[in-house]
Amino acid sequence: MTLIPAFSAGGTKLTGLKVPDKVFKAKINSALMAQAVRVYLSNQRQGPAQTKSRNEVSVTHLKVWRQKGTGRARHGSRNAPIFVGGAKAHGPSGRQNYSLKLSKKQKQASLVSALSQQFKEGNILAVAGLDKLEPKTKKFDQVMDKLKPGKKKILLVLAKEELKIKRGVRNLNYLDAAINLTTYTVLNAKTIIFTKESLKCFA
Repeated sequence: MTLIPAFSAGGTKLTGLKVPDKVFKAKINSALMAQAVRVYLSNQRQGPAQTKSRNEVSVTHLKVWRQKGTGRARHGSRNAPIFVGGAKAHGPSGRQNYSLKLSKKQKQASLVSALSQQFKEGNILAVAGLDKLEPKTKKFDQVMDKLKPGKKKILLVLAKEELKIKRGVRNLNYLDAAINLTTYTVLNAKTIIFTKESLKCFA
């Protein structure tokens, strides 16, 4: 077991909370973390727009002008890409699929690696008593000021039942509240704050 620095909602240092070494002091696998982040970002990606090909555009199928005698180049149809309202040449089909997969074991291992990395760098702490606060943005902003004066990219990890806390912090633009963790959200944070209840999931 290892200890995570713990504080009260008022900023007072408390006795550290015990957490398992297998989660917070595991071997760090950088390649697996990079793969997990790539999979996460790829799955967030939206597919491209779809453009209409020559057989999809709605135009007249009459010949544009007569074949000979006008002095212009010959054309058979208005749906050619060179005409306004015509088709798009070699445009995106909208059928590209960017989704990637990661096995359950790989997801767990990459998340443990990310938590161990952040713990090693001293970016993880725990806080007790947030559930006793009134769910007001100002109250929670004052608490974060005491815990982390810099207030940059904070990830607050909550237990499922701590929805009251989630309501109180949702308007803080420097803080993300999460119940389910991903490798990306863990690595993207400058500071990770666990509530006492959320750490019970790792026991």
